[in-house]
Amino acid sequence: MNGYYIQLFSPHGLIRFPNPEIGRDKDTGGQVKYVLELLENLSKHPNVRKVDLFTRRIIDKRVSSSYEKEIETVNEKARIVRMICGGNAYRQKESLWDYLDEFIDKTIRFIEHEDDFPDVVHGHYADGNYVAGQLSEVFGIPFLSTAHSLGRNKLNILLQQGLSPEKIDEKFNMNKRIAVEEHMLQSADAIIVSTKQETETQYGLYNHKKTGRFEVIPPGVNADNFYPFYRFDMPSFKMTIEQEQAVYRINSEIERFLFNPTKPLILSIGRADKRKNFETIIQAYGQDKELQALANLAIFPGVRKDISQMQPDEQELLTNLLLMLDKYDLYGKMAIPKKNDPRLEIPEIYRVAARKKGVFVNATPGENFGLTLVEAAACGLPVVASPTGGPKEIIEDCKNGLLVDVDDPVAIATALKKIISDQPLWDKYSANGIKFSNQLYSWSAHAEKYMEVVHSLFERKDTGTLAFSQKTAYGKKLMQAKLFIISDLDGTLVEGKKSDGLKEFKQWIVAHKDNVVFGIASGRNKEITQKALADYDLPTPDILICSAGSEIYYTDKFIPDNGWVSHIDFQWQREEIQNALSKFPGIRLQEASAQWPFKLSYFVDDNFNADTLAKLNKFLEDRKLRVKILLTENRFLDLLPFRASKGSAVRYLSYKWEMPMERILTAGNSGNDIDMLKGKAKGIVVANYSPELEELRKNKGIHFAKSSLAKGVLEGINYYVSEGAIFSGDGELKGK
Repeated sequence: MNGYYIQLFSPHGLIRFPNPEIGRDKDTGGQVKYVLELLENLSKHPNVRKVDLFTRRIIDKRVSSSYEKEIETVNEKARIVRMICGGNAYRQKESLWDYLDEFIDKTIRFIEHEDDFPDVVHGHYADGNYVAGQLSEVFGIPFLSTAHSLGRNKLNILLQQGLSPEKIDEKFNMNKRIAVEEHMLQSADAIIVSTKQETETQYGLYNHKKTGRFEVIPPGVNADNFYPFYRFDMPSFKMTIEQEQAVYRINSEIERFLFNPTKPLILSIGRADKRKNFETIIQAYGQDKELQALANLAIFPGVRKDISQMQPDEQELLTNLLLMLDKYDLYGKMAIPKKNDPRLEIPEIYRVAARKKGVFVNATPGENFGLTLVEAAACGLPVVASPTGGPKEIIEDCKNGLLVDVDDPVAIATALKKIISDQPLWDKYSANGIKFSNQLYSWSAHAEKYMEVVHSLFERKDTGTLAFSQKTAYGKKLMQAKLFIISDLDGTLVEGKKSDGLKEFKQWIVAHKDNVVFGIASGRNKEITQKALADYDLPTPDILICSAGSEIYYTDKFIPDNGWVSHIDFQWQREEIQNALSKFPGIRLQEASAQWPFKLSYFVDDNFNADTLAKLNKFLEDRKLRVKILLTENRFLDLLPFRASKGSAVRYLSYKWEMPMERILTAGNSGNDIDMLKGKAKGIVVANYSPELEELRKNKGIHFAKSSLAKGVLEGINYYVSEGAIFSGDGELKGK
């Protein structure tokens, strides 16, 4: 292998390489910084040939036009790739769950266009892990996962704040998130965590924690940006004009709030999120007059312009911070600047505080890692943080601060006074932070360990102990195939005990398996289709369209196409439809085994005719219930989502896998096959067809076979072969 192609997934958007808007809102915190640093540093590794970061494309006047660019080149080996999903407008990540399958389908099409398969997929946060996990299944490649934060931990915190489980799920899609995280523990080939404690405390809340394959690889800091505060005074050190301007801006921005700016500076930085616990820090400072006499306080709660225009939760938090400033009368003692530049100004903020002999506070309870603590350490600024989660390991490793109960204002104030008032202790913590952060937390070391993990996965592939080694990799075959053959089952390939020509048909499919995808399109649901595969000696299917086009699966493992489910679920009101039809005469529900989430099946009375069908359509339209109605042999009535049918499923597969419709052969025998036989696909009607297909004889794109069942399907295939429409003159399948 010349090098690995790695794909990173962080779908929520608002990610760009130059001047990332860290702290713009609650979705642009440390995770954005992490994935951008990872992208850049993986691209520098000699064993990586390419690395792409996939996120959402946003076209919205409320955000920068830089997020509209489909591909942003970071360097010769790294790119940010943006996918449209869920429309163009910016959405918070909790509202994206319903659109992630669209994101997956768009990514598959991107890979097809690029004609370059990834070797590894790596999901970030629960939504990115959902996307990466699905793509790992499609391509049979390693799936790496990084959670950044976990749903069960957040759920517990929100419950403690008094929110109901129902309200939490409504706002944060928490049940879906936790289900994805549980599945990730079983399916990820490596779960990258920042600390050992993360696996014990954060993942310890999960049912499948024991199945997780954890790798501790702490993130690092960019040493070019986060360096010791005293370097500023070194004779050989030269600042760029940009850096000089950043230092000036930060000093001016902080000092305009303060009466006595020379005092030590207590500092906290983070996005405008209640979990950052800024209110407790202000309370600790505001209630302690001695601490106010010793030091000033600066809080950087993300970036803001007009609080009244921000999201309600951010608006509430920032308003509370300003009210607390007023409550404790901290004018002239507390700074709460409105903005900062993450690339240039954040490092200078740490160094300004360090030069003033201040302290950094991270008061987030249950923080998975706490990158701000490492950044502060690298700049020589002592820290105070929680004795749980990542901060505990960081401070124990770096020996650069104190661990306190961050929900206790008195404990925070006591720790701050201890460090600020004891100069030798301050000097010790400052020196330790610089030394140990440089040794233990570097991005080059992270990338090296990361690639060791990747390489070991491929070395162990044949042992069968890894999740990806047992995956089907069906996506590669579907992408590289030159022909799809999709046939109805009952009455087309087989009929009861009759299976004329099935043996010869199977031999043809097997002989061309490297270039031909075989699919079954049936009115049967999944269970009954599985039974048919066991009862008949059918070719092993690559695609299964079940329940009259309302379900799509891949391989005989019946791997669902979740993108199709999301597509047809639009405006499908199954319960309302069934309740309404209980009052419609002349139809009765079929047995429970014939029903499926996206298919309602009825028997019709003998006197059911075209007029009755028209009345049924009007009956449903009057109630604004959108459905697709299929009547087969004037006996069976199927109601599907209006986007679902065998034909729609075939067209969806054509789009998703970039197989031109002209290279898809469809075969059928009855009315519910009509919409997959018509159109641009090449149709085959077997001799034992139902009368309702007679109207298709005028269609030049459909071949009416002289033989029945599988023998007739094979006859149709040979007809198109001999016509030269599918094969080249030497009998080989032509390219796509």
